[in-house]
Amino acid sequence: MSWLYEPEDQKHDLDESDVRIRPNPKGSKPRTKRRPNYDNLPVGMVLTVNLARYEVLVEGRKITATLAKELRKQGAVVGDQVYLDGDLGGAKGSLARIVQIKPRKTLLRRSAEDDSQAEQPIVANADQLAVVMSSSNPEPNIGLLDRYLASAFASGLDVILILTKTDVSEAKDFLENLKGLPIKIFKTRSDEFRLAQLQQQLKGQITVFVGYSGVGKSTLVNALTGTTLDTGEVNAVTGKGKHTSSAAKAIPIEDGWLIDTPGIRTFGLGLIEKEDLLGAFPEIAEITTDCPRGCEHQAESVGCALNQENDIPVARLISFRRLLKVLEAEQWSKR
Repeated sequence: MSWLYEPEDQKHDLDESDVRIRPNPKGSKPRTKRRPNYDNLPVGMVLTVNLARYEVLVEGRKITATLAKELRKQGAVVGDQVYLDGDLGGAKGSLARIVQIKPRKTLLRRSAEDDSQAEQPIVANADQLAVVMSSSNPEPNIGLLDRYLASAFASGLDVILILTKTDVSEAKDFLENLKGLPIKIFKTRSDEFRLAQLQQQLKGQITVFVGYSGVGKSTLVNALTGTTLDTGEVNAVTGKGKHTSSAAKAIPIEDGWLIDTPGIRTFGLGLIEKEDLLGAFPEIAEITTDCPRGCEHQAESVGCALNQENDIPVARLISFRRLLKVLEAEQWSKR
């Protein structure tokens, strides 16, 4: 075995010059926890979204904006309040930049049909959800209504039901299912529109209109806002309507906003838990605090406190339990 030997006259102490310093990669910057402050930038409201371009109302004018790079994964939706930078002139071809989204008061969302964990935000900062259904042709869909209700209640939204074509059918059996639910019901006719009470309900509110195609939603929105959205007919073979709108859009009404959404035939609830739903039923939620852990709150649930004598109207309890079963069926189907 041999050992390397360094002559005494070649030995020296190492210093900084003996160590090669690798230069920083081109364009790299030291990391910092400091974040930019956008408080002094103008704030606008997102009116519609189309192909990664956002129409935003800011300081009384509509501009086109895109998302800053750090927001692209999160995304913005109609109703969002956003901080803006860049070209705010609104001239044709100009493009501003959304640099921050303000905290949302509410967020109406659904899960994708093929993935219960893929969230699809629909509208932010709304006050109430208006579900439009027809009493006939197409028939009202209690299953879809329950899904709308569950999502709205979990999001903290009030709910109103607008039943159209009541001159054709009064839909008594359908309305019987809604007893006990915290919703307001408005009825319209095909032969005349009496909208005074409905207009009063919308005044000063941000209201999201949902409903599958063919129920008269676009016609109703036109009457309420004075706009000219396309309307469609019901397919005589399938009994379903044709989609007449492709993107959510915020339309100004008296002291408020009406947000029209595309015709939706499905509404996934994979992201909602029963605890979220309880928020819309405070008196029921109070009683369930005495339930055993993991209780499903159904009539057949052993030890459920709701099965004890209480002051909750029977119709309201039945409706609450029906919505819970909708959530349970959704979650089991995605497992």
